[in-house]
Amino acid sequence: MPWFKPKEREPAGKKPQQQDEIWTRCQSCSAHVFKQDFINNLNVCPKCGWHGKLTAYERIGITLDSGTFKEMFETVRPCDPLQFVDGKGPYSEKVEQARAKTKLNESVVTGTGKINGLDVVVSVMDFRFLGGSLGSGTGEKIQQAAVYAGDQRVPYIVFSASGGARMHEGILSLMQMAKTCAGVARLNEKKVPFISVLTDPTTGGVSASYAMVGDVNIAEPGALIGFAGRRVIEQTIKQKLPDDFQTAEFVLQHGFLDSIVHRKDMKATLHTILSYHNSGRKGGRHGTRA
Repeated sequence: MPWFKPKEREPAGKKPQQQDEIWTRCQSCSAHVFKQDFINNLNVCPKCGWHGKLTAYERIGITLDSGTFKEMFETVRPCDPLQFVDGKGPYSEKVEQARAKTKLNESVVTGTGKINGLDVVVSVMDFRFLGGSLGSGTGEKIQQAAVYAGDQRVPYIVFSASGGARMHEGILSLMQMAKTCAGVARLNEKKVPFISVLTDPTTGGVSASYAMVGDVNIAEPGALIGFAGRRVIEQTIKQKLPDDFQTAEFVLQHGFLDSIVHRKDMKATLHTILSYHNSGRKGGRHGTRA
């Protein structure tokens, strides 16, 4: 009998668990960063400034005052009117898998809260839920939040992170583009501010609807913003696109954004914008459009 038991080999290709827990790799500069440093830096690479994705509740946690968020419309769920099935299985199964993975019922979280003491209504998209796609439930929640914001005369902020419309629901998904824009138009009639924050990525039907019609459009650095993909556009127009095409910086240069704001400065920037509206209301007006 041997004195020492031989150490069992790890399966081929499997990294030691400890290494996975300590390090993360930047998707932009490929630098290896201590995972805790990455988290402490709001999921921003400390070496190159690349902004990683946040979950909806992580975004809420760094944007709203602690303890002020109250969720609304959390029971709204996707529908499956087409009984859609593709090569990877039924849409209904994909939804249940997404719900189990994210603990969310849809690709957006909606509710009320405060930013440095100022009331807001927020809708925060979560890319983990079917790529943050715009489905009937997503549009319903964004629309209902807009209605609430209009009725209460409270500024409305939407954080977008989406691959576009959800094909599994067909025309019902595309209808959400008009539906959500109608909600924004109602805010415009009531002179209630709508602030759109575009994060990586904001594409497809979301970029072609409510995400780009804010009174103020803000993006995070380097965010992918566009409608169709680069290859589709290049093949259609038969031209080579610039290397920075569809980045937040490119979109700002061409006039579709008002500002690019680092994640660490986002709350302060939103508070400054909201303060203008708040000062207008104190002055006896409903507030001015930004």
